Order: sequence, then C-alpha cells, then structure tokens
Amino acid sequence: MDKNILNNANIWLSEQYDKETRKEVRRLMEEDPAELTESFYRTLEFGTGGLRGIMGVASNRTNTSTVGPATQGLANYLRKNYPDTGLKVVVSHDSRNNSRFFAEVTAQVMAANGIHCYLFEDLRPTPELSFAVRHLHCHAGVMVTASHNPKEYNGYKVYWGDGGQIVPPHDKGIIDEVNAVTSIEQIHWHGNENLVQIISSEVDDAYLSRIKALTLSPEAIHRCHNLNIVYTPLHGTGITMVPKALEMFGFTNVTVLESQRTPDGNFPTVASPNPEERTAMELAIRKADEIGADLVLATDPDADRVGIAVRNNNGKMVLLNGNMTGSLLVNYVLSQWQKCGKLTGNEFTVKTIVTTELIRDISNAYGVSCPDVLTGFKYIAEQIENTPGQRFIVGGEESYGYLVSDFVRDKDAVSACCMIAEMAAALTDEGKTLYQQLQELYMKYGFYKEELLSITRKGQSGAAEIQQMMADFRSNPPKEINGSPVVKMMDYKSGIGTNLQDGSTFAIELPKSNVLQFFTADGTKVTVRPSGTEPKIKFYFGVKEQLSDISLFEKTNQKLDEKIQQVKIALSLN
Repeated sequence: MDKNILNNANIWLSEQYDKETRKEVRRLMEEDPAELTESFYRTLEFGTGGLRGIMGVASNRTNTSTVGPATQGLANYLRKNYPDTGLKVVVSHDSRNNSRFFAEVTAQVMAANGIHCYLFEDLRPTPELSFAVRHLHCHAGVMVTASHNPKEYNGYKVYWGDGGQIVPPHDKGIIDEVNAVTSIEQIHWHGNENLVQIISSEVDDAYLSRIKALTLSPEAIHRCHNLNIVYTPLHGTGITMVPKALEMFGFTNVTVLESQRTPDGNFPTVASPNPEERTAMELAIRKADEIGADLVLATDPDADRVGIAVRNNNGKMVLLNGNMTGSLLVNYVLSQWQKCGKLTGNEFTVKTIVTTELIRDISNAYGVSCPDVLTGFKYIAEQIENTPGQRFIVGGEESYGYLVSDFVRDKDAVSACCMIAEMAAALTDEGKTLYQQLQELYMKYGFYKEELLSITRKGQSGAAEIQQMMADFRSNPPKEINGSPVVKMMDYKSGIGTNLQDGSTFAIELPKSNVLQFFTADGTKVTVRPSGTEPKIKFYFGVKEQLSDISLFEKTNQKLDEKIQQVKIALSLN
C-alpha cells in the first residue's frame, strides 16, 4: 500500500471526524484495500467548475468533509474580493441522494461566515439558480448537483455574480482558497441561522415570466396548442418547472411520463439519467408511440440539458442529437427575428469549438456573427458578459445545452423545452415537421454529421492513461486521417495553431485548455479532450457531404456514418 494513501486515510481516523466516518475508514483499511486506494489516493479536487465525485467516506469522495472545505474556501474568496460588502449567495439543489443535505451544509457554512444565504425551499433546476443569482443581486451561487452523472455521484457548481459558472480569474482564485483549507477545524460550521433565508415562489414566478416572454410565434401555438407532447424529467428537477412553462406557453396536450415523474436520486428506471443516451429516452418514446405523440422532451436531473425525439418521414420516432437540435433552434429563432425585422446586424450567436459548424453557417446566412468558445457553457456565458455592445440571441453546445436570450447565464432546458415545442408548433402550422426542416437545412448548407466517442478510464491508473493519450497525440500528431491530409492543428493548451501545409503558426485567441483539434483537407474535424468532470477522454468527429436532393438523404447519411467509422479506424479508436 502506498504510504501517502495510508497517511491520508489515517488522518480520517482522528477525533475531528465523526464516529461513523472513522468506522467506515477502518473497514476499508481492514477489508477493502482496492477501494481504500481509490478513496484516498488523492483529495477530491475543487476544479474550475466546482466539485464533483462519487459519494462516500474518504478524501476522494463527495461528503460533508469535502463539501465543507469547498464552501469555506468560496466564502474566504468572497470576503477577500468584497471586504466591505454585505455578501449574499443563493443555493439550490437537484434530486440526487444527499443533495438537500449538502445544500443545507453549504448554507450553514455561508451563514457561519456572516454571509446572507438564500436557500430554495426544495429542489430547483440549475438554470433557475443561475437566474436567481442576478435576480436577487447575489455575489455568488451554488447548485448542488452532479448534472447527468450516474446516481453514485454528487457535487456542486459555483456561479459568480453575473449568473455564469466561474471562469478565470475567479476559478483559480477560489481553487487556491479551497486548497488553503487544510483541516476541517478551519471551517465555520455553525453560525447565525437568521442569515439563511428560505425562498420559493417569488423567484419561480419571476423566472417563468421571463421564459413566457420568449415566445416568437404565439399565433402558431394558439392554432397548434394541441401538439401531442410527451415530457419526462428523468426523476429530476425538471418536474418543478417544465410542465408549468409549457402550459404558460399555451400547450394543452402535454403528457408527463408517470414512471419518471417523481424526483428520485436512485433514478430507478434508467441506467443513467442522461438524455444524451438512447436508453434514457426509451420509456418516453414507448409512451409517445402508445399515444401517437409528435414530440418527446427529456431533461436531465438538474434540468439544464434537454434531449428530443421527433417523427421521421416514415412516422417513426427518432432521436435528434445535440447538434441537430441546436441547429434547428438557432435557425428558428433567427428566422423569426428576421420576419419581425429585429435583426440589425448587431446580434450574435455562440457555439463551442466542438459544436457543429452548421450553426455558424446558419448564423452567417442571417448576417449574425457566431464566435467559438471553449467547451463548457460557462464560456458562452462569459462571451455574453464580455460583449456588451452586441445582443446575444441564441446559442448552444453539442451536449444538449441551449440558451435563448440572456436572463439565464447557463444552458436552460426549461426555456429550451418551450422554444423547441414552439418551433414544432410553428412548423406544424406550415405543414412541416422538425425532421423535414432539418433535411432542408442540410440541403441548403451541407449535410453535417457529428459523433462523440467517450473512452472511460477510472481511478488513478485511468487518469494517468488519459494524460498519456493526450501527450502521444501532441508529440506524434496524425499526418493524415482517412486518407485526407491534416492541414491544420489547434493546440489549445499551448495556445498555438499550426498550418501544416506551410508550417506557419498563429495564436489561438481563447483561454488555454487541454484540447487538441485536427482539420483535414476534406473538411473533417477531430477534437480530443479529457473531460473536466468525469474519468473520460472524449473524441469529437465532424464530417460533411453535399446533399443535392432529399431523396438521397439516407444514402448520404450512410456515407457519413461510414466516413466517421473510417476516421476512428485511422486513429486506432475502433
């Protein structure tokens, strides 16, 4: 056994930890050395987005003794940045096991540090927390969630006063303060309980009011109010807001999937509560077929991501990926703005570097700029905050996150569900479907197709393997991919892009990040990045072909699938 692991475990046997914690640590030491290693080989890191890990008793697990230091560090950082200010934070949580407990611990530590803390009375979606930060004029916010991770995970996201997740320099500053808390004896656990203020409907009403004002086609909704929709919250927070929001928009035929209606941190009906995964949508699609629904909407546990299923040209319910939905949504919103004469040339959309280039093509066709940002919605929020002279309209990322307007500064599945339903209603009013609209976009701009491959490598050895894979790609980048020469390489960690045709280099005007991108002569794009929140390395593939006629859709789609498979083979990933 590694000496550092034993030393770390022995610290948790001291009297500063409660009896149950000490008992569990002794059990691991005596009975389960493998789990002891995974639990104590490091301290769960407070990263650039916050805290996330498997729940359990250990330094590398989410528990009171890791949530406490994170909150104390955040409180210390707020005090240093606003020394003469009456500080305010707002805290919410999702449906995961222990989420309410961790939210209350967070609120108590904040209050013990003399910080006024608004605490939602019960679970609420992440986007509502983002909204509440600015609505309540808070300096920061905390959302207790592990997003779409499996049930054994929990953690929390930290938001700054602009309503967006923390970005430089605040992320590094908070991390330094959290790391400076080296003992639980440094944490103020209990203080003025009067500083914890429970909030409920007053924020709900304000949030829903802003969502309702987003509608662009109220007449189409009125005519197609009976659009047949199945919605599932996947046992998460979406149940608190999505049905209400859809009703406020005017939709009268929404079926909430009963088997997944109730919030439950065990997520009993799904292997993983992630609408990106086909299995999570199966029960909702089955219900849609049973009742002849036109549209399926599914939100993840903290209701910031939404997955959808629609009818294809043969009437079969099919899933759309995040790039498809994002492209449709951007096109819909921009087309409606154009019809209303609201486009002035001073608007912009935003996408991430791994999101489909189709969104940029659509935006440019409407005379709207579309800057790229790093992967992560916090960078979209940062772009909105740092572009005061222009108006943000809509943006999104391939991982099923979308945002319309800027009163929320994170991906918002509640408003996205409403806008997607409105888009479906508006197309129905024109005698078209979402699937047909997508095909028309491919005809106009080119048939873009993307795929994500996630490779999981758990534990200490897995983390090392992922880092080695990145090092190998940097030291020996591919010269060609699937027979097409690599013409450009973007290394976001060094901040340098290289034109491989002439050897010239250029600066990448984005923050540094451990990401590599390769672009080939035939338009293929491959992105490689380790996940910042999960033990995974992710490969994003993007390919493109011209679609000359709708009748060639299936043939072209198959050709693109085969092309992606050949790219995987070329990179030894198949």
